[in-house]
Amino acid sequence: LTLFLGRRKGLSLTDGKKIARALEQLPKLMEQVLVSGKDMKQLAKKFRGRKNYLFLGRKYNFPIAFEGALKIKEIAYVSAEGYATGEMKHGPIALVDKDSLSIVVVPEDSVYDKNLSGLEEIKARGGAVLAITTKGNTQVVKKADAVIYIPKTIEMLTPLLSIIPLQLFAYYMSVELGYDVDKPRNLAKSVTVE
Repeated sequence: LTLFLGRRKGLSLTDGKKIARALEQLPKLMEQVLVSGKDMKQLAKKFRGRKNYLFLGRKYNFPIAFEGALKIKEIAYVSAEGYATGEMKHGPIALVDKDSLSIVVVPEDSVYDKNLSGLEEIKARGGAVLAITTKGNTQVVKKADAVIYIPKTIEMLTPLLSIIPLQLFAYYMSVELGYDVDKPRNLAKSVTVE
């Protein structure tokens, strides 16, 4: 539907075909990301007990930061906040210290350098960083405490891959803390509430 609307609003046939081909590759790429589950289990053990969690993303991955924070709050009952990487100087950076964890979605995309700058600001304040980045990125490895890779795809589709490690991290953090992931407390879902 988006491609149809895009074509009606001036999206070129070439760009439309590029997006369609990238969409066809997504299931295979998602399977690759799911392999990171065992890594996320280890990272949940490593970062358990932090006093707060800051989820950061920019552009297409900005809403993914919110979703990551929401999921860990819902099932692991920890204090978490989603924020735009570029806006963290307006408050959330005050929470960064040696007892916090910032999960930064920093794929190699059009805002990569700006995202990397935000990651460096967190490290400069003594905060731990878990980075979600594009496979093959060696620059982030030198700056983050831990890295999870997602396969390369076109920029607008990266959120569909970057959300998977965040969901897995929340799941394993909940399990690590001894909670029943299938029965989150105090949640009113639309199937149970009129």
